[in-house]
Amino acid sequence: MSAAEGDPTAPAQAGSSPGAPASGPAVTVASARSDARARRPRRIGLFAVVAILVLGLDILSKSVVAAHLGHHAPIRLLGGAVYLVEARNSGAAFSVGTGATVVLTVIAVAVIVVILRVASRLRSLGWAVALGLILGGALGNVVDRIFRSPGGGRGHVVDWISVFSSDGHIWPIFNAADSAVVCGAITAAIIALVGIDIDGTRKR
Repeated sequence: MSAAEGDPTAPAQAGSSPGAPASGPAVTVASARSDARARRPRRIGLFAVVAILVLGLDILSKSVVAAHLGHHAPIRLLGGAVYLVEARNSGAAFSVGTGATVVLTVIAVAVIVVILRVASRLRSLGWAVALGLILGGALGNVVDRIFRSPGGGRGHVVDWISVFSSDGHIWPIFNAADSAVVCGAITAAIIALVGIDIDGTRKR
């Protein structure tokens, strides 16, 4: 019998100890991903700038529309491809879910909270832009829900862009916030399909 077999204090051979750290391709890939994340700068600044720009543009455009288009005939642009007309919407984007204003407000606030929690891990340019667009748009419409009549989470959102008709019968009337949310969602879907994570690494 060898010394290693007879002596319980003899060191175990490499890889035989149950408590030894795992090794191999999985660890190598995990380490590479961790190193890649560490090398990438955070994109919170870009995310915040995009969200603030969208929110500012939405508030400004709605203020102008509410002040000047309320009692004005629809303004025809681009040969009738676009009309500027004020409409008040109690539903979600593109007039979906009218009558469930409070519920939609709660959902929008929940989306905002989730996005803000995820933002701390942002290291991808694409995700920063996508989530910034969604956050800015969601905030823009939530501001209307809270501060516009009848208020208290039941306020009606100001919509003002109508395409191919002046009354929204071809496509529901929408606003800048709605456009930002849709563009952000499409961008996020494309990035996810490509396989890029929020931290900027690519899924294998």
